Amino acid sequence: MISVQIFGQTLRAAVEESEFEVPINDHTTVKQLIEANSAQLGPLLQYIKSREALITINKKIGSEDSVVKDGDILKLSFQSRTSYDGNRDIPA
Repeated sequence: MISVQIFGQTLRAAVEESEFEVPINDHTTVKQLIEANSAQLGPLLQYIKSREALITINKKIGSEDSVVKDGDILKLSFQSRTSYDGNRDIPA
């Protein structure tokens, strides 16, 4: 099982939960995990693709291509892509 924790009102509203326990049999990527559990986690993909979700695995920064395994804690946090002066600073 992988513990998936959701932070930020935007992401929580998208999935209507703040924490999930997701079964896993083998190593997989974050993106594959979300796609395999699309009923629960599918709405998060749009935020990952637009880089508005910060991904951490066991307290280390990750990405959609990071590998997760049984026992890991995956945290997804909403992050604004707007810089301090109001301009978007990361191209999509």
